[in-house]
Amino acid sequence: MKVILLNGSPKSKGCTYTALKIIEKELINEGIEVKFYEVGNKPVIGCIGCNGCRKLGKCIHNDLVNEVSKEMESADGFIVGSPVHYASASGAATSFLDRLFYSTDKNYLRHMFGASIISCRRGGASAAFDQLNKYFTINEMPIVSSVYWNQIHGNTPEEVVQDLEGVRTMKVLARNMAYLIKCKEAAKNVPLPELVPVERTNFIR
Repeated sequence: MKVILLNGSPKSKGCTYTALKIIEKELINEGIEVKFYEVGNKPVIGCIGCNGCRKLGKCIHNDLVNEVSKEMESADGFIVGSPVHYASASGAATSFLDRLFYSTDKNYLRHMFGASIISCRRGGASAAFDQLNKYFTINEMPIVSSVYWNQIHGNTPEEVVQDLEGVRTMKVLARNMAYLIKCKEAAKNVPLPELVPVERTNFIR
């Protein structure tokens, strides 16, 4: 049982990192293996829509995206965290996720549990939270919830841990993720829903 944590902040030891580490500790306490990745502080190439991944089985840009994609083949859960940049997820997180979810085999994503968390100084968390959750809903990934929208507030890591309500939200999210993964493991003999044939339509006048 394994969960991937992705820090979508360019700051390796910042607020988003601090929130994800709270989650990591709870998951480990629940007996869940954790793989922790960071997008880093270097520019992240966005998806160029070349469809090269359809031929290669991975993104044509051979960087951390492909490493995380490979790890997702054996993962049970995926949690991404991002700071708020202009009421949205960070540009690095968005570029990374665009390529990750477009190039990863959908068979591995289907029914993997997903969740997102947002760190912010003050506002914009709900908009960024909605943005990140859309990566899951288009890929048949059940979203794990907590007791509030998954946000934590603070301008520094020290302030983040003072947001006791936010800390509780992170802990509950981690425990709910662990619980659902264990439930799925216990029900592994229950077949997944049969796939409905794809019917692609374009909306035109």
